[in-house]
Amino acid sequence: MLSKHLIPTLAAILIAIPPAATSAEFQPGHTEEGLASYYHDGLHGRPTASGEIYDKRASSAAHKSLPLGTRVRVTRLSDGRSIEVRINDRGPFVKGRIIDLSRRSARDLGIIDGGLTKVKVEVLSLPERRK
Repeated sequence: MLSKHLIPTLAAILIAIPPAATSAEFQPGHTEEGLASYYHDGLHGRPTASGEIYDKRASSAAHKSLPLGTRVRVTRLSDGRSIEVRINDRGPFVKGRIIDLSRRSARDLGIIDGGLTKVKVEVLSLPERRK
């Protein structure tokens, strides 16, 4: 008898839960500001959350919640310098930081010496949905 009532209840709950990473906040044009950091060289060659191997020479980055495969523009607020990267990993997991850049991306943005900089991250495109 329990399953007779459980299935409709579970269905109602699932319908009521909003989709996670597909909400309007993750549409092209969405922006956020915070600190950018970059990966330690010791992580070169290790797997990322997407399953790709981290390559410090690639234009890639980690973000806590943007869908993997999302392309973003990262703009350094102090001088307007910007780069485009693809999100292929999760992180950073340090309060106040919003994106963790590959070494190449950090170099292109000019933050290697300082290590951290205030940035704006703008979503350019989301990954295509698999069918």
